Amino acid sequence: MAQHLFDQDGGAPEAETPRHSRWRRRVVFVLSGAAVLLLVGLVASFLYLNSLADSYEESVQTFDETFPEEADRPERPERVEAGADGEQTAVEDESLNILLIGSDEGGGSGMEEDLPMVPNAGRADTMMLVHVPHERDSIQVMSIMRDTWVEIPGHGEHKINAAFSLGGVPLAVETMESLFEVPIDHVAAMDMIGFQNLVGTLGGVTVDPPVAFTSRDGFSYTEGPQDLRPEEALSFVRERAAFDGAGDQQRTANQQAFIGGVLNEVLQPSTFTSPARVHELVEDFAPHMTVDQELADSGHVAGLGWQMRSIRGSDIDMFTLPHSGLGETDGQSVVWPDEQAIDEAAEALQDGHFDDYAAQH
Repeated sequence: MAQHLFDQDGGAPEAETPRHSRWRRRVVFVLSGAAVLLLVGLVASFLYLNSLADSYEESVQTFDETFPEEADRPERPERVEAGADGEQTAVEDESLNILLIGSDEGGGSGMEEDLPMVPNAGRADTMMLVHVPHERDSIQVMSIMRDTWVEIPGHGEHKINAAFSLGGVPLAVETMESLFEVPIDHVAAMDMIGFQNLVGTLGGVTVDPPVAFTSRDGFSYTEGPQDLRPEEALSFVRERAAFDGAGDQQRTANQQAFIGGVLNEVLQPSTFTSPARVHELVEDFAPHMTVDQELADSGHVAGLGWQMRSIRGSDIDMFTLPHSGLGETDGQSVVWPDEQAIDEAAEALQDGHFDDYAAQH
């Protein structure tokens, strides 16, 4: 049977007909073309990534000092894992804790702070502890009221955001670490103007305001999901006068709603599959950020992004650290801390169950 593939005498195969020859040439051409396209795509991706890295590193600002002396810092928690032999082994917990500072020169309390190395010499109007679990499968964002009355190491009791004025970012980190007894791994300060730029690049953002209100800029917001343009978004996160005595608390809730909306939009697959859009987002946002040295390294940031590549908007929990109400002391309006809530949050961070704590609040 096999001989039937050749000539009847079992000799060499007959020469290809012109039709077969053209067919083979076309196949070689198509395969070669695919290889060239693949090569061009790889080169383009390489150039794009390098361009993006350069753009990020050239634009982002870094803190002169970020962390307190190592001797004064809490140890990293441990977790128990089963080894290949089934035995339980204690290993270092690789969860991340990031102190996020939202600064806003135009929408703060009206008090002069002029914080060193905070973008645009703004004020610490927002403080959030961002927790990324060991498994990198979710994110918890806990807002801390900026007027929360706490112990500032070496300075006695003050509003928590006074740590920046008293000792810069290192003292703010030390204050957070003393409250929750876990190390802060990274610090990022972000100007609200940067978020406004993001909204413009994204073509708007959907937020879900907890209450209806009208801002001093004349924008009206209804309760429930709605789309905001850049100017509306900035007014939305700045407003506090419309909420009487609960101004800071409501503004914190609005900022959570806004940041949640931005994250939900940015984490869409359509964003990551558009190199041009990612490049534009980085160029718009990076100049309004000040970060620690590691977060200024584009390679380190890219590594973190890859670890968290499966996280979507539904995997992010945002809440406010419970407190014991508003009050006054030394002629200042303050937020009284809920010591039990702080202890429970600290325990959850140390034990690796902060996702459960966030779900309950």
